[in-house]
Amino acid sequence: MILFLSVCAISAQAQKRVLGAYFEEWDGQYSGYTMADLERNGVAAKLDYLIYAFGNVTPGASPVCAIAYPYAAWENKSVPGVNGKQFSGPVYGNFAGMLQLKALHPHLKTLISLGGQAGDVSGFTAAAASPAKRRALVKSCIRLFIQGHLAPGVNAPGLFDGFNVDWEFPLKSDRNNFTALLHEFRQQLNALSRKTGRHYTLTFDSPANPKKYANIDLKAAANEVDFLTIDGYDYASPDQKLTEASSALYDSPADPLRHDARSIDDTVRAYMKAGVPPSKYTMGIPLYGLGWSGVKAGNHGLYQVAAAPAPVFLANGKGICPTQSKVHPAVGCDNILTPGFATDATLAQLLHRPDAHYWYDAKRVEATLYLSSGHWFYTFDDLRSINAKAAYIRTHHLRGAYVWAVNDEEPAASEIKALAAGLKEAGN
Repeated sequence: MILFLSVCAISAQAQKRVLGAYFEEWDGQYSGYTMADLERNGVAAKLDYLIYAFGNVTPGASPVCAIAYPYAAWENKSVPGVNGKQFSGPVYGNFAGMLQLKALHPHLKTLISLGGQAGDVSGFTAAAASPAKRRALVKSCIRLFIQGHLAPGVNAPGLFDGFNVDWEFPLKSDRNNFTALLHEFRQQLNALSRKTGRHYTLTFDSPANPKKYANIDLKAAANEVDFLTIDGYDYASPDQKLTEASSALYDSPADPLRHDARSIDDTVRAYMKAGVPPSKYTMGIPLYGLGWSGVKAGNHGLYQVAAAPAPVFLANGKGICPTQSKVHPAVGCDNILTPGFATDATLAQLLHRPDAHYWYDAKRVEATLYLSSGHWFYTFDDLRSINAKAAYIRTHHLRGAYVWAVNDEEPAASEIKALAAGLKEAGN
């Protein structure tokens, strides 16, 4: 009976478009953003999945799951409570706030994302290499993140409802082992479901760049998971010498690089051709923009030669960050703290500058900003492009969308709320 109900629940869930959002573990350190902000701005009520980035897969001969930054995750007693009350312990920090959010919003599911861009890929490669190591890794992940055994005497059962595997990126020799690792996660989670009567979500993050997903058997891997979180961004890089749309929905004949699959539509078509069903495709939407400096104003700054990545701005848009260091950042800087990137919150401030020229590329579905005083150019998503992407998701019957990352938007979170509303619209 429990298994039957679980299957019915999954079937019903598959008919509903979902919205997910990544929460960066280090948010509090750079931006002061906490789980309490998700309640304050109303985002928690809009989300189906909150994806916590990241958990580690340790390197070495016997990889296991580990908490990346224990102080931020559950030790920091200064983090404010979501419900206005201080945490009573023994769990504090982000994890305590997440548990309070789940209590306030029973529909909200939490996933721990394993790996990420800064993760040690050797841990995944070693862990996936044999059945015994796969079993050991998954067992350790479930014990730590699902059963919540954080440390001796510190337990938080039900902390997470599943996993988002973010292996960046499998090698050619990892192709079969990647699928086998997902299968092991699915098997052990199913076994746990039979004991608890709960469904545990399994997803994996997959890149937009064909060269990066070439070593993944997309059809076989998709069969093991509830859905995929597929990047819909970084189609350009601030290090390249030609400005380009970074998260465009479509390509354009005017794009000098139009044959390089640099649009979300290209990615969707490629994944469908590879055997990934639309019902398992969630589209990634960035809450940040890419920028360049030394750009001429022709064509609004798009497809122009660039000298370098744009500098890090102050978050209020009124100047350049004086200390562009993640180790010792200056007060008031854009919290990504990386040249060539700016949060949507900072971009919203830059749009108010007297030298700002905004342009919306209706063909590619992407917003741009040119700042004439410094010859800076940015490409990013705004409400108009987000509404268009939500319509695309509905029309193509995709599973839904997710954003990276919640702390990068302006305080009212208008973009996430618009995306949530767009996904819920009837029709198509």
